Amino acid sequence: MPKRLSISLCGIPLKNPVIAASGTFGYGVEFEKILDLNAVGGLVVKGLSRDPIKGNPPPRLWESEGGMINSVGLQNVGVRAFLSDKLPRLRQFGTAVFANVFGYAPEDYVEVVRILEDAEGLVGYELNVSCPNTKHGGIFFSSDPALLAPLVASVKRVSRRPVIVKLSPNVASIEPLAKAAEEAGADALSLVNTFVALAVDARTRTPRIGAGFGGLSGPAIKPIALRMVFQAARAVRIPVIGLGGIASGEDAAEFLVAGASAVQVGTASFWDPQAILRIAAELDAFLESQNIANVSELVGTLKFSGGCG
Repeated sequence: MPKRLSISLCGIPLKNPVIAASGTFGYGVEFEKILDLNAVGGLVVKGLSRDPIKGNPPPRLWESEGGMINSVGLQNVGVRAFLSDKLPRLRQFGTAVFANVFGYAPEDYVEVVRILEDAEGLVGYELNVSCPNTKHGGIFFSSDPALLAPLVASVKRVSRRPVIVKLSPNVASIEPLAKAAEEAGADALSLVNTFVALAVDARTRTPRIGAGFGGLSGPAIKPIALRMVFQAARAVRIPVIGLGGIASGEDAAEFLVAGASAVQVGTASFWDPQAILRIAAELDAFLESQNIANVSELVGTLKFSGGCG
């Protein structure tokens, strides 16, 4: 990859700012015969929990207008199986690997991170906070700063690696959550996660997703994701990683201009397994066309004078 794409994220050197998003790239090893993992800027593995989870009933995916609805249900092998079966294979590749972590109480997150701490081959953690806190009546960590802050602080106490907090868009205002995560010690933010959505089969009068509701991703959400990334980046001083409908190099450039320091690619990998490398190459071509020496020069350059729509 050209040097103009190289960045440092939370002190972690990346070949380029295009990272494979969690849940769309498996554990990474599934793609080793499809693309050159050594050329990938970074990857976030499928979400890891204390114990294995079977996930939701099928159907789990539905292609919607301009996007995709999924309800996989956080299916995963569990943190210990990841360490024994997946991570050893990932270590042979020269790409930055982040572990996505989730749970239903702060101690779940803490335990998963504690187990991962002694493992080699990881550069950081991404906390999926779009989960209900079962100890507080099912209130989502991602919707209440008073729940989010203690969760982030508890993980930071046991982590020697950078901690990224992945924020949900299913909130009235993103700034209070972004600030709460930063004040609790988060090293970076990533946003947005999927939007809660419903697809209906009018003939059978049933949802098209087995679990009912699912998460909407893809190009349809990009304008809203851009707005929220811009708002979050203005509210905090830590790096923001933007995601939500990125399917081209110019899409990635838009998120950088809006204030993101790096981007993640998710849904695009479903229809184009080479998407993450293609988008990085297209981003490099965009930089060259604009006579930009390094991708970091794009970050936060949006000329914005607007207010409410």
